[in-house]
Amino acid sequence: SRPLNDTVSLSLSHTMELKLATAEKQVLEELVKLVQSRGLCGENGGWKEFLDAKDKKKIGSPNDPSKRSHDELVAFLTTFKKKQDLQVLKCHANFLLIEKLEQECPVQSLVRLTVEHPAYSVDYSFEPHSEDWFVSDVGVKTSKVMESTDLVAVDCEMVLCDNGTEGLVRVGVVDRDLKVILDEFVKPDKPVVDYRTDITGITAEDIGKATLSLVDIQETLQPFLSNGAILVGHNKDLEVLKIDHPKVMDTALVFKYPNARKPRRASLNNLCKSILGYEVRKAGVSHDCVNDATAAMKLALAVIEKRANTTIPPSKEMLEVEKAKLFIHKIPHNVTSEELEQVLSGEFTLDVKPAKTSRGCYCAFVIFRSSEEADQAFENVDGDQGQDSFGLPQKLVIFKLTSGSRVSIYVRKMVEDGSA
Repeated sequence: SRPLNDTVSLSLSHTMELKLATAEKQVLEELVKLVQSRGLCGENGGWKEFLDAKDKKKIGSPNDPSKRSHDELVAFLTTFKKKQDLQVLKCHANFLLIEKLEQECPVQSLVRLTVEHPAYSVDYSFEPHSEDWFVSDVGVKTSKVMESTDLVAVDCEMVLCDNGTEGLVRVGVVDRDLKVILDEFVKPDKPVVDYRTDITGITAEDIGKATLSLVDIQETLQPFLSNGAILVGHNKDLEVLKIDHPKVMDTALVFKYPNARKPRRASLNNLCKSILGYEVRKAGVSHDCVNDATAAMKLALAVIEKRANTTIPPSKEMLEVEKAKLFIHKIPHNVTSEELEQVLSGEFTLDVKPAKTSRGCYCAFVIFRSSEEADQAFENVDGDQGQDSFGLPQKLVIFKLTSGSRVSIYVRKMVEDGSA
């Protein structure tokens, strides 16, 4: 009898053969080009060796994959049997799928908004080429499957393991109708050093009763993802689930605040308050992954069905926090925190953000107890008032250091005057 690993590998390669047989020719051409560029070899060698063996009596046969038939491309690609090679092919096919999402319906636009966010390339640059990852094969399926508008939302609870990594301990999954597909505890594969019970609500006793493994969870989700469903979730959840799926709607990337200087991410709770009108997480109450998955699905449906604006106003609470701050920027590297404090009046805390280089300028947030104190401190600053490029009030301040040299800095408000 064959070893178990060989049997699994054969099963995977047979499944991939069926997918490749129905894939679009353009996808197959791009996969062969990937194999060429990476110098990958199947059971019978690389692309050139495959063609040499196939065209023994032909002279001047084209090596260009676009000049070859669909069946020839499939025949070559099915010579790859190793799971790692198959995952590479599926990952690239999934990447090609994302590139095609230009003519899209409202559901597909959620994927496009996620992919276009500057953080996507970092957050979703998984390296899933190991045995315990599941890579969806949706990119090598037919157009009908690729264009599926089904939705599933997932949320996970994680604990801290003894090797410093996060371990999956609970998963909640709901479908588009908010029906619970999965709500299960998961047995982590490493010893747990911190259950984070205050946040997760999970205890050692809960995990002691768990019978499902990470593989069990992947197998439960596989039919939905392989059929082309859009996964509504977060990159941290996919990372702990060890799932690489191209059609993702990440609420932290889809929704944004207006006039944000950097892509500041809105929390699930703030999104729910702004768009759905309720808090998904109460202060002092532990998370519930089913509730969080349901909230994420409701946010997706709000955009799809109610055309909710993905640019959201900050909540009243967030605005009050921002109003109680000032921002100092373009601070020369030779200005100390003590000298910086002399520029402002009142009681405050200085939150210094280091410069990117040793001799570059740095910046700092100045945090007051109230917006009134921040406003008064800004008024007391001795400098020429103007506006920054976003129209926020700021002052150019020139002052003398203890060394005797004169420097300039900018002191700026965090929100516009009169913001409500």
